[in-house]
Amino acid sequence: MSLVQIQKPMPSLFDRFFEGDLFDWSNRNFSLTNTTLPSVNVKENPNEFNVEVAAPGFDKGDFRLELNHDILTISSEKNIENETKEDEHFSKREFSYQSFTRSFTLPNTVDGERIDATYENGILRIQIPKREEAKPKPSRMIEIK
Repeated sequence: MSLVQIQKPMPSLFDRFFEGDLFDWSNRNFSLTNTTLPSVNVKENPNEFNVEVAAPGFDKGDFRLELNHDILTISSEKNIENETKEDEHFSKREFSYQSFTRSFTLPNTVDGERIDATYENGILRIQIPKREEAKPKPSRMIEIK
């Protein structure tokens, strides 16, 4: 019987995007307020990264996006209280407070000045374009002189 060592391929830019403690989900799938963090999809194509954050029930004004050096932070805070009139008495009053913060370390190949975000149908979509020099170049023929 022989042992075969399996080597992992070189990590791609996409793999390095998720390195570090910010993406350790083993014990970080809850926020400090013990609420579930929204699920996130990250897609990469030759021109950009696309981040989708599932956050139904929010309004676009509830979100805050901040880029500080190479850290993109997505946060939201929403406080809903049922309004009662001055002469009303209640035995039960329901309110809701939701907040979260997610941070992502961006690779140095992205163009932080051109990040764009939209919120529609419960999904916050963030487009993070790559710098021109980071995009794959087509092959070309080189003339031999």
